[in-house]
Amino acid sequence: MHSDFERELIAHIPHLRAFARFVTQNADQANDLVQDTIVRALRAQNQFQPGTNFKAWTFTILRNLHVNTMRRRHVKLESIEEGALDVYAVSPEQEKKLEFQELRVALGKLSREHREVLLLVGASGFQYEEAAEICKCAVGTIKSRLSRARNELYQLLLGATAEEAKASNASDRPRKVSEAMAILLAN
Repeated sequence: MHSDFERELIAHIPHLRAFARFVTQNADQANDLVQDTIVRALRAQNQFQPGTNFKAWTFTILRNLHVNTMRRRHVKLESIEEGALDVYAVSPEQEKKLEFQELRVALGKLSREHREVLLLVGASGFQYEEAAEICKCAVGTIKSRLSRARNELYQLLLGATAEEAKASNASDRPRKVSEAMAILLAN
């Protein structure tokens, strides 16, 4: 029989996997990172204060493990290069997959800080304050990073700044912004 803590941890595993996959850009590394996060969370179970944000607590553990691993290895996050698109290419009738690949490529070109804040606030639904707590920085820094990240992502995906894209007619856009992109680029 599982405790409340274990049930809550199990419920957050899919979110942890998604976040780990984006920060590592590698499925095997992401799985290892999530496993290490679960082990660390279980060991630190007595440090969790009931009534606080469990999801933010586990994401903080995952992020800290990832940053520590990066520091130890002195490895820069690999981005998907333009030439590697052939590896990920799919047939044209699968437009959503192509759009998602474009999003992955564009996210891979963002700095770690910009990608991280987009995923925390845009994809994972954290409030600015929660994201600031996870990233150990000021709320204003999160808002600034998010604004710059969204604008850079617009530039990479649409060839226009966020302001230009909003001002233009949707039919003038060179590519359709998929639901996943819309979540990350929402105001």
